Amino acid sequence: MRGFFLGLLLFGPLLFVLASGSSRNLPIITFDEGYTPLFGDNNLAIHRDGKSVHLTLDERTGSGFVSHDIYLHGYFSASIKLPSDYTAGVVVAFYMSNGDVFQKNHDEIDFEFLGNIRGKDWRIQTNVYGNGSTNVGREERYGLWFDPAEDFHQYSILWTDSKIIFYVDDVPIREVKRTEAMGGDFPSKPMTLYATIWDGSNWATNGGKYRVNYKYAPYVAKFSNLILHGCAVDPMDSVAKCDSSEDVPSGVTPAQRIKMENFRKNHMTYSYCYDKLRYKVPPSECVINPKEAQRLRKFDPVTFGNGRRHSKRRNHRSRGSQADAASF
Repeated sequence: MRGFFLGLLLFGPLLFVLASGSSRNLPIITFDEGYTPLFGDNNLAIHRDGKSVHLTLDERTGSGFVSHDIYLHGYFSASIKLPSDYTAGVVVAFYMSNGDVFQKNHDEIDFEFLGNIRGKDWRIQTNVYGNGSTNVGREERYGLWFDPAEDFHQYSILWTDSKIIFYVDDVPIREVKRTEAMGGDFPSKPMTLYATIWDGSNWATNGGKYRVNYKYAPYVAKFSNLILHGCAVDPMDSVAKCDSSEDVPSGVTPAQRIKMENFRKNHMTYSYCYDKLRYKVPPSECVINPKEAQRLRKFDPVTFGNGRRHSKRRNHRSRGSQADAASF
């Protein structure tokens, strides 16, 4: 199995030797074409002839879905509308993982949306794990320039053999470049795509100070415009089937980099690179910007889930004001 995955590395770069472009022309699939329910029974509901899916969290359970295929690199995207009103403790996740196969050395690429008390905004957290390196969290947190509970917005992950880019509405918000010093900490094994909603009361809002209040349930996260565009892996046949399209981004263009820098300057509230409580010496891939370090000091300390990675899929209850728009 290990030799097979190493062999697949030859396929990954083929998909991305392409000109940079917009993702808007990539094919949108129905739920049944790419996904299957993961948990939650009736808390997962399919709408609009299979083109939209609603995930619900209530007192009984959360819910989630998972891709049919596993992928080695690709472009993965969904348009998401988050629950409104009091959402403290609620976590909505759109992420890739192989934790079910590699329980001790899994890889993971995360979008996590963290709810808040009434009058305070949702926060986004991104994270990357490779080879089970959960002791080195690479979290970043941000506000947004819009209310993600008011309308649908597109959230996307580009994963290649050399970089990972997170997008919001085609604006890159974070780029993780593979470095030699990272070694196996960069995700390199095939992963499955997941989407879930669950109860993260123990940590998601102010370190657990504010918990899910089921008086405001049900909490419903809505997903549409589903895109799965990459190298699907079939371990039985030892073949990677790669989609190809000039509309797949290959990296951050100069114009996009300006937008990304503006976003991070105006909306990033936490970066692991500046967390001296966790890391006396920043991880090797960090590039320290003194002005950025000074700006981030004004934000409150951040509390994380401490290795509760699988709870995004299986956690059941039974067991400020709007940010100013960035100058894009």
